[in-house]
Amino acid sequence: GIMLASAIGAYAHRYGVSAGDRVVLVGNNDSVIHLAGNLHDMGVAVSAVIDTRAQRGSDPALLAERNIRYLPGHSVQSVKGRRAISAVTLAPHLGEGRLGAATTTIDCDALGMSGGWSPTVHLWSQAGGSLKYDEAQLCLRPDDCAQAVRVAGSANGVFSTAAALQEGAALGHWAAGSAVELPESVVEEQSVRPAEALWYTRDARSDKQWVDFQYDVKVADLELAHRENIRSVEHVKRYTTNGMSVDQGKTSNINALAVMAELSGRPIPEVGTTKFRPPYQPVTIGAFAGRHIGKQYAPSLRMPGQNWHVEHGGHFADFGGWQRPEYYPQKDEDEAAAIRREALAVRKSVGIFEGSPLGKIEVRGPDAAAFLNLVYINNAAALKVGAARYGLMCNENGVVIDDGVFVRLADDHFLLHTTSGGAARIYGWLEEWLQCEWLHFDVFVTNVTSQWANVTLSGPNAYKVLAKCDSDIDFSPAAFRHMQFRSGKIFGVPTRVLRASFTGEASYEINVPARYGYALLKNLEALGAEFDITPYGVESLMTLRAEKGYLHIGADTDGTTNPMDLGWGGAIAKKPGDFIGRRSLSRPVDQSADRLHFVGLQSLNPATPLPLGGHVISSGQPELPVASEGYVTSACIS
Repeated sequence: GIMLASAIGAYAHRYGVSAGDRVVLVGNNDSVIHLAGNLHDMGVAVSAVIDTRAQRGSDPALLAERNIRYLPGHSVQSVKGRRAISAVTLAPHLGEGRLGAATTTIDCDALGMSGGWSPTVHLWSQAGGSLKYDEAQLCLRPDDCAQAVRVAGSANGVFSTAAALQEGAALGHWAAGSAVELPESVVEEQSVRPAEALWYTRDARSDKQWVDFQYDVKVADLELAHRENIRSVEHVKRYTTNGMSVDQGKTSNINALAVMAELSGRPIPEVGTTKFRPPYQPVTIGAFAGRHIGKQYAPSLRMPGQNWHVEHGGHFADFGGWQRPEYYPQKDEDEAAAIRREALAVRKSVGIFEGSPLGKIEVRGPDAAAFLNLVYINNAAALKVGAARYGLMCNENGVVIDDGVFVRLADDHFLLHTTSGGAARIYGWLEEWLQCEWLHFDVFVTNVTSQWANVTLSGPNAYKVLAKCDSDIDFSPAAFRHMQFRSGKIFGVPTRVLRASFTGEASYEINVPARYGYALLKNLEALGAEFDITPYGVESLMTLRAEKGYLHIGADTDGTTNPMDLGWGGAIAKKPGDFIGRRSLSRPVDQSADRLHFVGLQSLNPATPLPLGGHVISSGQPELPVASEGYVTSACIS
């Protein structure tokens, strides 16, 4: 419950999370006063603000208006509580780090502390820049550098927005080569009371005063280093481990330097600083060691229904980082027999499949339809609310990069489905267009793939299973047609249902919050028992979609495939507006008749599978070398 005041502010402002129900703030600067007002206005109860400065801060009325208790000239003497903070004991601050007798106890469950602000100087230091100590702001600031590097704004100790913008504009002109006069320093006339140093309490136990809040280095550790005659700041760092945690001294170095300076009777600049070594962001040793670390070479993602698949004997494999069942062998079945049984169950009755890794991206805002009309090669703007449409995406070169069904949830709200392996990639691609190219669009994009579990029922009896569910959704074929979408509840849980098919049979993709994925599988399995409901895996799905002739991006396409190669020339001709890649598709090479096209093949001998990657040639007894007329991208025994 004890943390930096800035962290409490970040949790509240950035994530809408309160660090506690009764927050106390303590600091030596005006930031804690302003933070207390912000937290109060957001609904967070602030019990008190403790100001270690003898004179009041610049804006105490801000606290008085909100009935927040304000105690200037005090400091926290001790905290109470074992596994969590329950109260703080206060004492008058007599100056020079000395406290009087304890006078007040305030109940709280979170304590935010602020010692002022420190510029982030690490990149400057890595460029060879030197630092100087700013006595007024109690921090280290950039001084001089042999390289052509200048620092602006908060990183230069300029903490107000107006002054940071002024300095940033001037340095922007300098970087662009403009002849402007650079300000030596834009440290403005402070309208606020300056911070007053309180590095540690001299007359309190030094083994109860922390300096590095991540590695638990205390004032007592620095005192021991001083008694051991360790004077170099680099030696003290290694002796105490101060500044060696994940933040690499961003929050602790200035504290340690000040304590060392007082213990040794030297000014802070004379103590010096440690070197800020790259990388700027903390990196694990494993990252340097490389990727030869067995199964841990990449994150292993598990679906919400993982345990259900294990219970049913699923044979797992890695699909884009997700551990997914390929098939569910029974007794002495081999892979081919299991796939045949599962595919036939879907064709004749009903199969159950978890498709949670399927990419799910929400696009929302007044300009969502206009944005997606540029993203998809077919028309997104004309889609009606509650309807779904299959679409293709191209890059600027006119190459197909992903496909999927997109749904219109409201006039300004769409749900995009991408390939399972493309969810993160397409999400980042959409963000890049919005942030770098189309800044005028009022659109928000959110990747919700992991928030929703997806369970699909597919087969002629799929509706009969759903008809037995406790749901406020009408699943009847007349009320819920192919390529339509419904929202409601199933078994009392918020549900999104898309009627779309990758198997060629009637299919219902049921999405519930991820934590209900296992329960949904269990419930649907029980309701489908009378229809011999059968789990089917990814390999069975690939058989079913190949029988139907459905495209699989990445398997049936490569880095040159354009929409015309897939038979989409007519759809493109009908679309009046622009889309990403349209200009590239007008090139003669993209419209050439001798390009490879997506076609169906059938083996003359049904018992002989066509070899994946096998090339098609015009003669059974060719004279080598022979030209290839194409190659097999997908094949199965049907």
